[in-house]
Amino acid sequence: MAEQAFQVDLRGVVDLLSRHLYSSPRVYLRELLQNAVDAITARGAGGRVRIETGGGVLRVHDDGVGLTEDEVHRLLATIGRSSKRDELGFARHDFLGQFGIGLLSAFLVADEIEVVTRSAKGGAAVRWVGLAGGSYRVEPGERDEPGTTVSLRARQDAGELLSPPVVRELAAAYGSLLPIELTVDGEAVTGDGPPWQGSYPDPARRRRALDAYCKELFGFEPFDVIDLDVPEAGLTGVAFVLPQPVAPSARGAHRVYLKRMLLAEGVEGLLPEWAFFVRCVVDAGELRPTASREALYEDELLESTRDALGDRLRQWLVRLSETDPARLRGFLRLHQLGVKAMALHDDDMLRLVDRWLEFETSAGPMTLAEFRRRHPGARYVTSVEEFRRLSAVSAAQGVGLVNGGYVHDTEIIERLPAIDPEIALRPLDAAELTTHFGVLDPQAELALRPFLAAAQRAVERLGCEVVIRDFDPASLPALYLTSRAAQHRADMAEARELAGDLFADVLGALQGAVQADRPQLVLNHRNPLTRRITALAEDGLIELAVQGLYGQALLLGHHPLRAADTAVLNRSFLGLLEWAVHSPEAGR
Repeated sequence: MAEQAFQVDLRGVVDLLSRHLYSSPRVYLRELLQNAVDAITARGAGGRVRIETGGGVLRVHDDGVGLTEDEVHRLLATIGRSSKRDELGFARHDFLGQFGIGLLSAFLVADEIEVVTRSAKGGAAVRWVGLAGGSYRVEPGERDEPGTTVSLRARQDAGELLSPPVVRELAAAYGSLLPIELTVDGEAVTGDGPPWQGSYPDPARRRRALDAYCKELFGFEPFDVIDLDVPEAGLTGVAFVLPQPVAPSARGAHRVYLKRMLLAEGVEGLLPEWAFFVRCVVDAGELRPTASREALYEDELLESTRDALGDRLRQWLVRLSETDPARLRGFLRLHQLGVKAMALHDDDMLRLVDRWLEFETSAGPMTLAEFRRRHPGARYVTSVEEFRRLSAVSAAQGVGLVNGGYVHDTEIIERLPAIDPEIALRPLDAAELTTHFGVLDPQAELALRPFLAAAQRAVERLGCEVVIRDFDPASLPALYLTSRAAQHRADMAEARELAGDLFADVLGALQGAVQADRPQLVLNHRNPLTRRITALAEDGLIELAVQGLYGQALLLGHHPLRAADTAVLNRSFLGLLEWAVHSPEAGR
């Protein structure tokens, strides 16, 4: 059976391009510009692209390599063939047009494309006319010099996209950095090339120019400007440090040029995820675009480029710490989360964080290095709630405490031995604080035994142990302390109560393996109210008062309240209120 050729519905192809490949029909001008620039590159001499508008017709003239009649038949009429630059035998890495569908993008705005071209190899000019319906014709054309002119007449629904203001806007956006002369209706679009490569009389003048460039592109004046250079990718550019905080989850979108043609204004994946505090403008000669030429192709070169740019940002931070500590502190106040994320994997950044970044401590905001110097036996806790609960008490006992409850803080603290094995910040088990509390003299403790027995009965069913100690601050009547093992045991018990019979048995077996220590309600004998409560003789009143102290200690310590805790808290409050109303003192 003879082979048959596929029948291609050109309108369907154009619809596919507009809906699934290109993000907007505005890319038509970029594709036409790219074809023209590649043709000039293929000819091997500096060239010129002229765009003319008016009367609903757009004309793009170039003095590039042009096409012969045979090349027109083979290359302009075959949908899906590789780009004409490959057919002409030129090295692929010299050009951006890789997909042979760039010219088809013109059908997004016009129903007819006219190409008049003359080859630099010689021969007569050729005119090719392609129709959106799927047909084309080739005939003699009129052109004196080698090069190509592409003409489009706007479709009714695309007139604005071919209007002079929009064409000038698109040409400036896509082609302002091109190394050729580009004009729209006689007005120059290209200038002196990338601003970061320009010649300036002094660094201050360059910085002002780049600040103004950032303001124009991104709408902010940068905190700092970092030069970027990755020779492997032929990449140069600048990173602008944001002057205000930004969420780490924000996607960093960067302006990327390939061979000085704008790829896109919102390219993702150029930098590591932690580098959310900068916006970049770069030009790369070796990175590959995706088929739509609106994003970067993910390959080994892009990965190594991403790593190299991350190294450049790290070097900037290290240099800032050595030359301008005050400016570094200002940066860290803005973007500490990004630096913390780097410190999780990079020892240089970890040293910088240890030395310069302030953490919340029981002695106030302070760097970890300074805090360790002042508190050799410093500890840390892993949650903000636990820090708030224990910081004042631990500070009063001379135990320095660091809040490791914010994002990345605990991981950073635990990674410190990687840069210095002598660094030791151990986690604080809340139950250990009782070892720093003062113990009552034997005679006072003996006298309080009846009270302790009654107090223990008051909270026994709550799984809590009552002890009396002497500690600061004296204003705190009671403190609820629980070790990690005790907290785990309490969680297991609560889960067992909520579970079905089968899982209750499983959890019961697991609970039996947990150490049997219990949370402690530590009554502060230094507090006047607590001393008055210990002097009570009536068991019922002792029960209410101790349960009241228990509930207050839970609330002040931001501990979660179980149903039993809430019931005891309500009972003690109402019981003490009733006692106060009916006491002899209340009747006087």
